[in-house]
Formats: sequence, C-alpha cells, structure tokens
Amino acid sequence: MRIRTSIALLVLAVAALVHAQSIANLPSANPPIANQSSASLPSAPAPEATTTGSLRGVVVSKDGEVYEGVRVTLTSGSATQSSQTNTAGEFLFEQVAPGAYTLTFNSQGFNSQTISGELQPGQALTVPNIVLGLKESVSEVRVSAETQIEIAEQQIHVEEQQRVLGVLPNYYVSYDPHPVPLTSKQKFKLAWRSNVDPFNWLMNAGFAGYQQASNSFKGYGQGMQGYGKRMGADTADSFFSDMIGGALFPSLFHQDPRYFYKGTGTVKSRIGYALANSVICKGDNMRWQFNYSGIIGGLAAGGISNLYYPDNERSDAVVTFEGAGIGLAGTAVQNLFQEFLIKKLTPHAGKNKTP
Repeated sequence: MRIRTSIALLVLAVAALVHAQSIANLPSANPPIANQSSASLPSAPAPEATTTGSLRGVVVSKDGEVYEGVRVTLTSGSATQSSQTNTAGEFLFEQVAPGAYTLTFNSQGFNSQTISGELQPGQALTVPNIVLGLKESVSEVRVSAETQIEIAEQQIHVEEQQRVLGVLPNYYVSYDPHPVPLTSKQKFKLAWRSNVDPFNWLMNAGFAGYQQASNSFKGYGQGMQGYGKRMGADTADSFFSDMIGGALFPSLFHQDPRYFYKGTGTVKSRIGYALANSVICKGDNMRWQFNYSGIIGGLAAGGISNLYYPDNERSDAVVTFEGAGIGLAGTAVQNLFQEFLIKKLTPHAGKNKTP
C-alpha cells in the first residue's frame, strides 16, 4: 500500500507541475530621448553623494536553522523602526542614516539579542548571523494523559481531512508543529481509516486491472475470476502493510508511523531530514530512533503475501529482503515529495493546528 501510495503521489505531483502556470517575460522599452545640443543646456550640478545605507542579516538557531517571525528593532540616531524576519530568517532595513546603530532581536521563548555598530555613508552592510538561544527559565507545560489523548484525537481528525489535490489520502503526515504521540488504539484507528478509504479501493482496483492486462501472476488466470484474485491480493497487501507496519509493530515498539513535516531550514538540511526518515522515526517519547516497526513490518507483510500468491509467484527470503529494500527507497522518495511539494498540493494542510 505504501509503495502504491508513493507511485500515486509521484504521478499527481508530476501532473501538477506540468499544469503549473508559466510566467510571460514582457520586454521593457525605454522611451527615446530627444537629441539636444550640449551647448544650449545649462551645466548640471554635480550629483549629491549617497548618504543612506542598508542593513541586512539572518537569524538562526544554535543548530543553524533559520527563524521566521523574529522581531527586529533598529535604532539609528533618534529614529527607530521595526521589522520581522521572513521565511528564510532574513531581515532588511533600507534608507538607514549613516552613523552608530543598534539592532535588537526579540522572540517569545528566546533570549533577547542586541548588537551595535557603525554604518558608513552609502554602505550596504550584512551583519553576521544572529544566533538566538532558548530561555532557560521557560516553564514546561505538563498535560495529563487524558488531555494528551484528546489532543492526539484532534490531530488525527485533521490528518484524516488531508487529501492531495483534494483526492489522494495523505493521512500519515503531520504538519502540526507540536505533535503528540498516539495510543495503540489511535494507531489502529488511523490504519483502518486508511484501508477503508474509497480511494484506496479504487487504487487497488486499478492495480489489479493493470496486472490483468499485463498477465502478472499468471497462476490467477484471466477473466473475472482472475481479476477478483488479483484484486483480493492487492487489497490484502494494503491491509497487512497498514495494519502491521502502521499499527501493530508501532504499538509493540512504541513508535510513531507518521512523517513529521519539517518545512524549515536549508534545502540541504531538509533533504537530509527526508531521506533519514526512511530509516528513523519518532518514538512515543517523541525522540528519534531506528525505525524497527516500519522496516520489520515491511518484511513481515512481504512474508505473509506468500500465503495467498500463486505457488510459482511466491518469493524466497532473498526476494523478500530485496522487496523491503525497494520499499525503503520508495519511502525516501515519497518523503522528499512530502517535504518539498505535497503540502502545496494539499488544501488546508498545516492550517489547523492544535494547542
């Protein structure tokens, strides 16, 4: 199921890119300037020297991740102006009078930072990266187990509304910046919801039709009987993949089967994050650990499929492990699309955040 979902995500993503709106480049034209005799024109005064300059910089964490929404206050002489960092953590002040200046950086939950310097006339100054640290005195908010379960229910409800292009289910991705772990019951609920989704049945029917046309799994034969066997096998693959890899083993190993969207930092750091999430996951303690549940679950689901595939189509241990490796590669590619594209194609993704 996860591999077929990855294929469907890739197809939808490519289709969206093909239909992206192109931007027309409009030629610019400069109006002609009439020729005039230089002798008839009065001599122009010498241009005044540029007196104002600019200040720019980037606000980051100790790990180098950029911070959006940090309030930056510039004091230059008797003038004061404020701004906020953008999604790249950048700030910019233009038309700044030369002379001494002070920059102050504030954000809730972080220690304030102040730097000073002197701006030369006409200078475009880029200040060194500003590093904000967390306040040591930030109080820790503790919630009861009952409250945490309620918050998790809200997050699952939001995830169940996520559909790529409004069609393809995207349940196993959390865009919430403050996710909470799921109970075993909630993990099974999410897996079951994924299996009974109508689009999942349509996708299984489509794969069965393709297998019928290409005569895959010849032992099933042709006709309606052969198609029904292929449809049943694909449905079973989806069921065992979601239930074992997405619910049973995550419950046994106390791990979370979801992908947690990063969305911040450099492109390189986000690529590394997406690829790493094919072999690591968050535990129920919300700490990163090796993804035992996903990898062992994939092997188990592949082994169980030998029980209902034709005798001559059943795979040995080597092929099962090869299939698990292909599944990991597919997960890594799917994570890359999740990190950089799928959110843009999912209506209302990340807008409904729980407290």
